[in-house]
Amino acid sequence: AAAEAEVRLLLQEARESIEAARSYRRELQQRLRGLHQAREQIKDSATLTRDVLEQHFSDLKGTLKKLLDERLMSLLQEVDVIEQESIKPLDECQKLIEHGVSTADDLLREGESAVDGDVGQQNEKLCNFTKKALHIQLDSLPEVPSLVDVPCLSAQLDDCLLTILKNQIFRHGTVASRPPVQLEEFVEKPGGILVRWCKVDEDFTPQDYRLQYRKSPASPFEDVYVGSETEFMVLHIDPHVDYQFRVCARGDGRQEWSPWSVPQTGRTSLVPH
Repeated sequence: AAAEAEVRLLLQEARESIEAARSYRRELQQRLRGLHQAREQIKDSATLTRDVLEQHFSDLKGTLKKLLDERLMSLLQEVDVIEQESIKPLDECQKLIEHGVSTADDLLREGESAVDGDVGQQNEKLCNFTKKALHIQLDSLPEVPSLVDVPCLSAQLDDCLLTILKNQIFRHGTVASRPPVQLEEFVEKPGGILVRWCKVDEDFTPQDYRLQYRKSPASPFEDVYVGSETEFMVLHIDPHVDYQFRVCARGDGRQEWSPWSVPQTGRTSLVPH
């Protein structure tokens, strides 16, 4: 009997040890799952952030190229206009001079034939020629502009644009390892949950917070609170149901909202009054 009792005791102890080992293994597996989720969160958010950065900088490059091309076109058009307007008076002057040259050519031909012609008609020819020569003012020369008075185009290009851009570009965009606000605690209330949050980024100055929740992972998040408080009482909560919450903030004087906090689950076991 004593031996039986001892065996029973040993069996009891063995069963308890097995149960403890089972429970220990369960706990460890739970922790492994937690680790796996943590790893996934880091990897997924890193991939998403890379995509966002690449898309943003690709858009910027496109826009910058477009702006630079437009500016170049407008400067080239300015050059065209100045060139055309400056050449116009030169063309007119050239026509005048060429007309003068051809008149002088005719006159020379006539004069030479009058001087060298036969003596019979020479008198009349010389008379006509002299009259004609008097009629054309051989001393009136058209004005040709001096090079100093003619446009000499150039482009003034300031290097300071690059310096300004460089400084702006090197400061453009930041990478944060975690969202600037996180959910802090959930306090169970009858038919509601008091949600508290806090900022975790020292350099971030929040102006407004925005709290969202959803009843099931399938449904979309919806706003329940926007304002400057760091806690909010969410009502009309079904007891014993998991709700997912997330919070974000808007920096001081900014238009855009920060990234969302990591969603967390809150629930209440207290039935509404």
